[in-house]
Amino acid sequence: MAGLETPELARAAEAGGADIVEIGFPFSDPLADGPVIRRAAEGALAQGMRTAECLDCLRSVAAQVALPLVPMTYASLLEAYGWQRFAADARSVGASSLIVADLPVDVQPELRRVQLVAPTSTDERITVAAESTDGWLYLVTVAGTTGARAELSPALAPLVERTRGLTDAQLYAGFGISTPEQAAAAGELADGVVVGSAALLAAEEGATALERFVAQLRAALT
Repeated sequence: MAGLETPELARAAEAGGADIVEIGFPFSDPLADGPVIRRAAEGALAQGMRTAECLDCLRSVAAQVALPLVPMTYASLLEAYGWQRFAADARSVGASSLIVADLPVDVQPELRRVQLVAPTSTDERITVAAESTDGWLYLVTVAGTTGARAELSPALAPLVERTRGLTDAQLYAGFGISTPEQAAAAGELADGVVVGSAALLAAEEGATALERFVAQLRAALT
């Protein structure tokens, strides 16, 4: 989540072996997010992290790490700021792509972004998402919000199988992956994993704890 401590945490994630850093731009009503990310968003907003401040944070992170940086936010923020203005400004300060969690693939199709598909997505929607996604396809492993779960979603394997039959795009699985064991299991199916809530929980204990957690995920995937 964008905030005062984000550059330090991004350096820790890079040191732990992360391939990409997703930076949340806080929104007051994050429909796709569970309690951990909601709490982080509320904290960021309380710090005064609005769109301009988040872009400044992104610029600072980009100056300190060599990883691809992907802002993740919601459509209302982009609509208020300006769709293409946001995309241009984000890329100018270091974003390699965007994730807009609640923006359907056929809305603002000219906005280059990482597309999301879920177990409920039809083959037609998956095909359209894969054709327009920016670099990789985000597989939402559950029909629900983000957050740690006790076990890997059984919906992931059939979603990966179905998606691989429709596209050659890289597939990264997220939502509900919170332990090295779950990451390893997901990594046997998909090309990578996205870990949000569990990483934020580790970050609450400081940069060293986050680096250690990311290193455990990295080890589980190799």
